[in-house]
Amino acid sequence: MAIKGVLFDFSGTLFRIESTESWLRATITEAGLTLPEPELVHVAARLESAGALAGGAPPAAPLPDDLAALWAVRDRSAEAHRAAYTGLSRQVPLPDPRLHDALYDRHMTPAAWRPYPDTGEVLGALRERGVAVGVVSNIGWDLRPIFREHGLDRYVDTYLLSFEHGIQKPDTRLFALACDALGLAPQHTLMVGDDRRADGGAADLGCAVHFVDHRPVAERPDGLRPVLDLIA
Repeated sequence: MAIKGVLFDFSGTLFRIESTESWLRATITEAGLTLPEPELVHVAARLESAGALAGGAPPAAPLPDDLAALWAVRDRSAEAHRAAYTGLSRQVPLPDPRLHDALYDRHMTPAAWRPYPDTGEVLGALRERGVAVGVVSNIGWDLRPIFREHGLDRYVDTYLLSFEHGIQKPDTRLFALACDALGLAPQHTLMVGDDRRADGGAADLGCAVHFVDHRPVAERPDGLRPVLDLIA
């Protein structure tokens, strides 16, 4: 059936979070603190291994029971999301304990995110073709300012954010809400994402699904362009 609307994941699909080193460096600078470069690199590596940067690498080791339970539902509320990620960062000693919340706050800023090189091109082309666009994200905070800051909000018709509904992908209810918001049947909707489990849940509703690789911005210049070939 003809595709009339496209749903996009956010992190790793349309945008990519900064590196863990950049995240830590910016936060420490903003706090008026300093770390010797070798120590900063070491701490950043530990934070990355802990999975403390939302949108970055997942935890490399099994989590303590209390954090594991929180991790499983982290995208259902803003409170759970903050608690999960600051809980992960607190596994790594920092020069000031206030940095754990500062790091979390940093990752929600537009400066921490970059669109992939072809994001604007693809979203603009879909708008020109009259294709409806939605963003469906497992997230614990409002990402709309990221799109506004980067001039991409004009291409998005609706946002379905897990924490605003208490539902996280791959639950088909979140995709159903997105399709309803676009006024389209699932059979006329394509879901584009980087997570085969979470984003693949749209297929259970009857949506077509297309996957992209979650890679650094410089390493994926045209990963979204094949989406245009899937639109009749």
